[in-house]
Amino acid sequence: MNIQKLIKEFQATFKTSLVPRSFFAPGRINLIGEHTDYNGGHVFPASISFGTYALGALRKDQKLRFYSINFSDKGIIECDLSNLSYNDEHNWANYSKGMFLYLQKAGFDIRYGADILFYGNIPNSAGLSSSASIEIVTGVLLEKLYGLTMDRIKIIQCGQKVENDYIGVNSGIMDQFAIGKGKINHAILLNCRTLKYEYAPLELENHDIIIINSNKQRTLAGSKYNERRAQCERALKDLQTECTIESLGELTKVDFEKHKYLIKDKTNRKRAKHIVYENARTLEALEKLKKPNLQGFGKLMNESHISLMNDYEVTGLELDTIVHAAWKQEGVLGARMTGAGFGGCAIAIVEKDKVETFKKNVNNTYRQVIGFDATFYTASIGDGAKEILEEVVQ
Repeated sequence: MNIQKLIKEFQATFKTSLVPRSFFAPGRINLIGEHTDYNGGHVFPASISFGTYALGALRKDQKLRFYSINFSDKGIIECDLSNLSYNDEHNWANYSKGMFLYLQKAGFDIRYGADILFYGNIPNSAGLSSSASIEIVTGVLLEKLYGLTMDRIKIIQCGQKVENDYIGVNSGIMDQFAIGKGKINHAILLNCRTLKYEYAPLELENHDIIIINSNKQRTLAGSKYNERRAQCERALKDLQTECTIESLGELTKVDFEKHKYLIKDKTNRKRAKHIVYENARTLEALEKLKKPNLQGFGKLMNESHISLMNDYEVTGLELDTIVHAAWKQEGVLGARMTGAGFGGCAIAIVEKDKVETFKKNVNNTYRQVIGFDATFYTASIGDGAKEILEEVVQ
């Protein structure tokens, strides 16, 4: 499907001859640094070629009309600029509505309604940030459609606010940041506390990044995500009785080992250990990619998954089955779960000429253990959110 077809779909859906403006925001993978974002640590994400397209045109009244090709059974979802409160019945459109609401609250002049059509090719509920992709593509659309003077970081922060305060998921800023500031053939080392960031070249040479979808759907709000965050907060509170820190991400491994006895609860201690050691891995990962030392980077990915499995306990049978099978395959530098866990996706760095054998062998193991197939995607690392003129849509 290309942009011209999406334009025709827009015109047919909203019964108009207007030519809408077109926008795209990618999904993201996180190469390393999982659950460190809301703990003030570093993350290492990259934006991918899969994402969300949004086509929009202004109206002369205050009505908002949202339509998604992916959720065509929901039809056109309507609301008014005067009532942007969360509504369960509005389903996926709440992510877009929230952006309207919080940009209005931030003082931006959004006085007219709009018709917006969405189309996404990110696997739904796979942990590749389809929700953040909707938020950021809406933000970029609002910026351009309404002629708003807005820093990209403002859109990113607004997207996180929608996720936290409107949807009710205590997520960090990584997803929105990677989607808003992505750069082709680069990953981003981001300090989630200060928002300082550095691009790292992803020179994969004769390797591909393979995304493996477990096809076990996950919903963040309904998972134990918020529970893990609360456990980290309790661990931090214990540490603060003697350590002058504002987040777990400020601790080195040496600091942690010296003061971990302060964390009273054994489970909370394990959660904090993952955060501190995972944060250290992100900093090491930057150095590995700069050299580049892909072998060393792959080893860090493997260590990350082991920590997420044993200390943070968010992997689950499906993701562990995929990753353990991946580790046994020839030509694999490293593999780990990516995203919040509890289902969703894993990633692996695989030699190009071994990819087909890798897919076959991993899927055979997965089917034997789990009873259904995984889905495999080759990820190319693309740019962040932007307005588009003409582009092939997958």
